[in-house]
Amino acid sequence: MRLQTRKILDKAFAGSGVLAIVLMAAALIILLAPIITRGIGAIFFTATVEHRRFMLEKFERGDRAAIEAEIAAARAAREPVYRAIAEFEEGLAAGEAKERAKHSKSLKELKKALSVLFGPAPGSVNPMLMRDQYGQTRWERAQVKLARVLYREEWDYSNPTKGGVRVMKPRAADFAGTPVEEIFPCLEQNLDKMLLPRRTVYWQFLTDESFDSHFFGGIWPEILGTFYLTFGAMLLAIPIGLISAIYLTEYARESRLLNLLRTCISTLAGVPSIVFGLFGLAFFMTTLKLPKSVLVGSMTLALLVLPTVIRASEEAIRSVPVTYKEAALSLGAGRWHAICSIILPAALPGILTGIVISMGRAAGETAPIIFTAAVSVGKPLLFWQTLFKPTPALSWNIYNLATEHEAVDEIRHVQYGLVLVLVSLVLLLNLVAIILRARVSKRLRS
Repeated sequence: MRLQTRKILDKAFAGSGVLAIVLMAAALIILLAPIITRGIGAIFFTATVEHRRFMLEKFERGDRAAIEAEIAAARAAREPVYRAIAEFEEGLAAGEAKERAKHSKSLKELKKALSVLFGPAPGSVNPMLMRDQYGQTRWERAQVKLARVLYREEWDYSNPTKGGVRVMKPRAADFAGTPVEEIFPCLEQNLDKMLLPRRTVYWQFLTDESFDSHFFGGIWPEILGTFYLTFGAMLLAIPIGLISAIYLTEYARESRLLNLLRTCISTLAGVPSIVFGLFGLAFFMTTLKLPKSVLVGSMTLALLVLPTVIRASEEAIRSVPVTYKEAALSLGAGRWHAICSIILPAALPGILTGIVISMGRAAGETAPIIFTAAVSVGKPLLFWQTLFKPTPALSWNIYNLATEHEAVDEIRHVQYGLVLVLVSLVLLLNLVAIILRARVSKRLRS
């Protein structure tokens, strides 16, 4: 090959490598940017007085006197709205039945929209659900709910060639000439006085329990459950996988059976995770009669990551120069002593890499724990409770909240917060692996 041609090919390969790195970085930015920006919104956001009232009543957080003064000021700002509605209702009660029939539906819808925005009206019965006991706790959602108060949704089917077209009509037109008509400009102009928005840093999102299906509170049970499941799985998979790798590389003789066994292990690494979940349900829960719990979920995840641990450990042990083992044996060391004191320390960087990759996969898997360990809501478990109780987990709750929650848009910040925490956890595990591998390699070189 000519020198000029070789130089061109070298530049082409170098350019392809740089392009691949740039494309990968761009893809990561596109993927992670919305997760980071919206996930941070679960902690840094503009909170209303309803959020501060919730924190005071449920967790005893904040300056009680100051928060109670804010609550009183917000209620005073809302008072003209409720007074106008009460005046209108009194007029309807004393008026004709035709007028009551005309305005009853519109008034009911308006009062419901106001209760969503501000919480229960003064003097009304306290609702059973916590989400109905408080108004909007986040300013951006309050502005969305204000639009629901100011406008009502209708569908226009006048054009037969098209489907229904959504039309937003002002509610003020429904109450023209009544005291209620005046509340709409009042709400639009004074919403900040009625909810008192303020920038808030809610670090407790990571350490608080959730309330009322994640309408309030944090994600601590999910974080703790993910740690239980991940470290439980690795506690079972690491010793079994390491012993299996040692046997396959140091004790087993090459044969067709051994090749078949390696093929089966490699095949298991590619089996869909839902199959492991169904196996855990059928074997651990149906056959062995174990309850749905963190223990069963950990055992199922251990089976999922075991092939990866075995193959990574086996390759790491094989990469150790044979001369290490021969030198140890020539000095009188036994085979097991040579493995433990010479081969395993030299193979440790590769073994750690395989273990941490497996940990990242175990932390992010959803399918294996759907039937065996995960629940949508729950309290943080004590360590001994993991033997017989299920737990919330980050991966399962991300899926559940995004697909099955009754009010997906209301808790979008929680979904992104869960995703950001899970991604950060996996990145942290990989960072720990890189640091440990570097330290072990440096120690071995020295």
